Amino acid sequence: QVQLAESGGGLVQTGGSLRLSCVASGSIFSMAAMGWYRQAPGKQRELVAIIGRGGSPTYADSVNGRFTISRDNAKNTVYLQMDSLKSEDTAVYYCYAVQRLTAYWGQGTQVIVSS
Repeated sequence: QVQLAESGGGLVQTGGSLRLSCVASGSIFSMAAMGWYRQAPGKQRELVAIIGRGGSPTYADSVNGRFTISRDNAKNTVYLQMDSLKSEDTAVYYCYAVQRLTAYWGQGTQVIVSS
C-alpha cells in the first residue's frame, strides 16, 4: 500500500503564494505520474497539474503560468508552487500518484484565497 500525505495549505490573500507538498510512503517501487487535483465547494474534482517520472508537466489552463509542479524522486515527493493566487483557486487540493497502474489519493489540504 501507498500513503500520500499533503501539507502546506492554508489561508492566503489574493495575489499571494503557497507551496504544497506531498510525500509518498509505504510500498514505494517506482511512482509514475504524480500530481494535484482540486475540488471546490459544489464542483467536481479537477486536474490542476501532473508530472511524469521524467519531469514532463501538464497544467490546467486555469493555472498555467501561475502554478509550478515539481517532484523529487529520491524523496518520493511532489510539490505545487502556487503564485498569483485568485479567489477561484479556493478548494481542497488532493495529491495523486500512480504506481503499477494503481492510483492513490491523499486526504486533501484546504487552500482558501481571500480577497
